[in-house]
Amino acid sequence: MLHEDIARLMLARGYVRTLFQQEELPLLRDHLLRLDPESRHDRFNGFLDDTFIERYAAKCANDGTIIIAYIEDGVVRGAAELHPPDANPDALPEIAFSVEATVRRQGVGSILFKRLISEARWKGFDALRITTGAQNQAMRALANKFGAHLSFRHGESTGTIDLKQQPQLELAKLAITAPADAARTMTKVNREYWKIFLRMYGWGRTA
Repeated sequence: MLHEDIARLMLARGYVRTLFQQEELPLLRDHLLRLDPESRHDRFNGFLDDTFIERYAAKCANDGTIIIAYIEDGVVRGAAELHPPDANPDALPEIAFSVEATVRRQGVGSILFKRLISEARWKGFDALRITTGAQNQAMRALANKFGAHLSFRHGESTGTIDLKQQPQLELAKLAITAPADAARTMTKVNREYWKIFLRMYGWGRTA
């Protein structure tokens, strides 16, 4: 249950929030580089090279991917990724997860999964695609917990999650969020307000 996941995360002394794509790229990159060889193999289906991971993190920062991170002492220890669908009309947004060994078995994966589902539903998606290595038992179990039906093909397991069948998990979106999120959101709102105000009165226009 959600409150049990929250209790475990409170014991872990961490919190969950969405990363800002450009300025916080190093946090995601460093997390992925810290994954142990087995976790890295499972996460990237065999790709272990540091350069590949650095390129991957840079791509996430520029293609609209939403990164929801579990953070301890300013360091990302777990991440859930929501990748936008490609141009194919039948394409689905794809999700991926990674949790460092030091924070496993503390409910981190479940909270990230719930928060990601809430984010996807908020953006209007009806279904998600998940792909994981065939040997990644932890991720397969987590995916099954949320209703994914995985099939094995070409050395990996793939499946979909029907968001219409998921319970309302909006609380997961707000349950464990850094106070800085609210402050940054208000800053952005205020900035947009003043832009509109100045345009209304003709200020800030080029001559």
